[in-house]
This record gives sequence, structure tokens and C-alpha cells, in this order.
Amino acid sequence: MNKNILICGVGGQGTVLASRIIAASAMNMGEKVMSAETIGMAQRGGPVTSHVRIGNDVFSPLIPFGQADMILAFEPAEAVRNLKYLKKGGTVIVNTVPVKPVTESVKDTGYDGSAMTAYLKKEYKCVFADSDKTALKFGSTKFFNIIMLGIACGIGELGIDGTELVEQIKRSVPAKYLDINTEAFNEGLRTGEKYKGDQ
Repeated sequence: MNKNILICGVGGQGTVLASRIIAASAMNMGEKVMSAETIGMAQRGGPVTSHVRIGNDVFSPLIPFGQADMILAFEPAEAVRNLKYLKKGGTVIVNTVPVKPVTESVKDTGYDGSAMTAYLKKEYKCVFADSDKTALKFGSTKFFNIIMLGIACGIGELGIDGTELVEQIKRSVPAKYLDINTEAFNEGLRTGEKYKGDQ
């Protein structure tokens, strides 16, 4: 399997954990994996980008421009900002709920993510998810990163078996949150399966 997956968002959204679960799951399947993270002012809501590269032909942890098979975008502006990595025909899974930058508190720019999602819908192969609505039943959007993993698995393009992802989730989250994270993954899986072959 050769797969390049880029995960992007802002600090606090759980993008790093999601990338590590993907990387560890692929390694447990016997795949060669290289990964890297680019973290800006993450603790203050700055951008976070993780590269996960799977396959024997990988010799660098950073995905070259135009080579990502999939982008998992936890924030619409970050999705658009990282489109340079997406290959032709690649898939974008994007959270439609924006995280407003700190500058928004100084000057209201009107940013609500809608222009970003409209552009993505028009120009790219996308699966859209609303973190507020999707994670509502779990009581917190903090579980949305696991839901995103489920969606990526469900559409059938991640290349990693769902059972292996669940096993890695078990190794990665505190025991007291295991059941709810498993439920969150399965919720995402069901959502992704609805889009399988359609995006």
C-alpha cells in the first residue's frame, strides 16, 4: 500500500492524536510509515499540520505538493490552505465548523467558513462533516478527531482496516474514555459509509 495522508486543523482539535493513530495502525499492519508534524502557535489556536506517509516508496516524512491522497481537515480555512498538497482526484474530508482566529476578537472579519466550504464543494471531491452536530450525542467536540478517523475509514480510501484503528484507539486513549471513543469512531464509520464511492 502507498498512501499519503495530510491531517490539518488548529491547536486543540486532536489532529496530532489522529495522525498518530493512523501511523501506528499502519505500522501494526506491517507497513513502512514516515510521519512529521508542523505545529505553529498550536497552543494558542494556531495551525497544526501532520503528514503521514505509508508505503515502501516513501523516503521523506513530508508529503510533496500534489501528492496527498487524502486531506483530513478539521477546519475549513485550513483545508483550503493545504490544498496545494492534494493530488488530482484526491479526497478532502472537512469539518464545516470554523475556528475563528484570535484576530476576529480585534476586528470582526465575518469569517464563518461558508466561502471555504462552497469553494471546496465546487472544485474538489469532498466529504463534509459538522463537528457540532456530529459530536453532539457525545457531549463534546473533543471526540470529533475520532469521528473523523471513522469517516476516513468508512469511505474506503484510508487503506487501513477499521478493526486495527479501533485497536490503536484503545492503546491511545485513557481507559475511562474508551467506550465513548469507540462509539465516536463507529459513528464516523457509519457516516463515511454513506459517502462510499460517491464523493
